[in-house]
Amino acid sequence: MAPLETAIKELRQVLAADTSTPEWRWLVRGRLSEVKEALADPQVRQWDGWLSARARTTSRERGKLHARVSALAAVILEKLEPDAIQREVSRLVSDLEHYVQKVHDLVYDSVSLELGGSE
Repeated sequence: MAPLETAIKELRQVLAADTSTPEWRWLVRGRLSEVKEALADPQVRQWDGWLSARARTTSRERGKLHARVSALAAVILEKLEPDAIQREVSRLVSDLEHYVQKVHDLVYDSVSLELGGSE
């Protein structure tokens, strides 16, 4: 999960940069490409019992996020204004951070299950 977290952090940093510079759109697109690559690596793991449903849900969410990143990257150079880009990418970053948290929760719960829980 570290490559995705790093890519999200770098994307957030680029969003905070000056939008009037000519290379800003290219920087945002480059960071979106890094996020897309990180999402493409699912790091598949077998989940047991009650975790398998949550794992499938996070896998579907990863696919949706991957599609959103691809669609946004395709129009970022020409069709969106800088304010619209910031707004859309900020929403995407927020959703990506929620996804990362869900994956962390899933891993935490699997470790708790393996160790016998907290009781």
